Amino acid sequence: MKKLSILFLLTAVIMMASCSDDDTFTTSKSNLLTFTADTLRLDTTFSNVPTPTKDFWVYNHSGDGLRLTNVRLAQGNQTDFRVNVDGIELNAANGYQASNLEVRNKDSIRVFVEMTSPRNNGTEPEEITDYLIFTLESGMQQKVCLSVFSWDAQLLKGLEIKENTILTGTRPIVLQDTLRVDAGVTLTLPAGTTLYFSDKAAIDVHGTLHCEGTAEQPVTLRGDRLDWMFDYLPYDRISGQWQGIRFRKGSYGNILTHTDLHSAYNGIVCDADTTTSQKLILANSTVHNCQGYGLQATNCAIDAYNTQFSNTLMDCASFTGGKVTLTHCTLAQFYPFDSKRGAALSFGNHIGQREYPLQAFNVTNTLVTGYADDQLMGDNGKEMTANYQFDHCILRTSKPKDESLLAHFTDVTWENTKDHPDGGDKQFANVDADKQYYDLHLGKKSPAVNTGTSLTDSRFATDHDGKQRDATPDIGCFELADEEQTGSE
Repeated sequence: MKKLSILFLLTAVIMMASCSDDDTFTTSKSNLLTFTADTLRLDTTFSNVPTPTKDFWVYNHSGDGLRLTNVRLAQGNQTDFRVNVDGIELNAANGYQASNLEVRNKDSIRVFVEMTSPRNNGTEPEEITDYLIFTLESGMQQKVCLSVFSWDAQLLKGLEIKENTILTGTRPIVLQDTLRVDAGVTLTLPAGTTLYFSDKAAIDVHGTLHCEGTAEQPVTLRGDRLDWMFDYLPYDRISGQWQGIRFRKGSYGNILTHTDLHSAYNGIVCDADTTTSQKLILANSTVHNCQGYGLQATNCAIDAYNTQFSNTLMDCASFTGGKVTLTHCTLAQFYPFDSKRGAALSFGNHIGQREYPLQAFNVTNTLVTGYADDQLMGDNGKEMTANYQFDHCILRTSKPKDESLLAHFTDVTWENTKDHPDGGDKQFANVDADKQYYDLHLGKKSPAVNTGTSLTDSRFATDHDGKQRDATPDIGCFELADEEQTGSE
């Protein structure tokens, strides 16, 4: 019992000594704070749009406790940074400073920063900086730079197109909710236009949409987040940033040329319709990185050529019924966030018990690949029309054993999963799942090089990027130039 009492006493003395050490505060100018960042960057934001909140830590590794006379912004409330220091918001009530803080030895405090920048009346991003100044009881001052680039934008809400309209602007155009195109009118997006969409925004087309991009100046449809999730990963590469395009029943004559649509939920949805009028033409375009479907169409007339469909949680392109032509397309399923991802390409003539005749489904010079061994899914009921044909394609799927099924495939290369056991990614220039970076131009060893059939239609004389195709064109939407074939992989 006596030994236990002595042990308890020694423990109490040690604990008291420890507390005493931690509670010792110093005014020595050699004792300073340590910060996890000397500059906190809030990336780029649109004016009048709040930035995401970022934070940093302030540590005391000096050996003694430190008292702070105050923590304040150098420019007070003039730069619109909003700061919270250890639970204290810097605001008008406290003179935009936190006073009389203590940071014990081996302790820390956390600082949160965000801002809503005002308009700067410029056409380019403008840097806004301020300093968060930590004044110690010793009189020493330490500071952390706060930086953001503010970009003036046209913020549009409740935009409804009621007459033929060409949407242009000298500043970025940000859609904060859904843009509606009324029946009977056409919205045109000229070459070089970029539309930024908030997470709930979409394009809802009852009339007609024309995107008139060029190889040099594409039309870009993307989310409105300009910041980075990690140092190597911008939010622009994360799927589900906005809601995509929906073409309603009765919407015809839609043409998307040299259009880059990426990081949406569903990229493009075409509602069930009649095939007597052309629903959609996709030319030299990209639909990439969607949290739903890339393109989903039911009983529509669709023509896609020189177009890339890639990386979607559901199918990259899915067609039920209708009249569909795919020429020189690349369908690549490398969606990284879910192993239960859909196929690169699916087609059929029914949804459950609801039948839609597949009047024509013609696929030529098209590359269908991905991680899984089977990237082509066909689901056709025997009692309903199913006219489909694949010509000079590379397909990552098993070769049919049924001769009647084989009749639908002409000069097709069945991608050898033994050569590409982990997926067809090795035949492309760069597939980097870690950084979410995908360059689906062909590598020189790809089986798609020089294995397509020459087509006389002038639309196919050049590839996705406007590059001239040779007499033995490559399969897919990208042509590998002769000098690239002899260069490095």
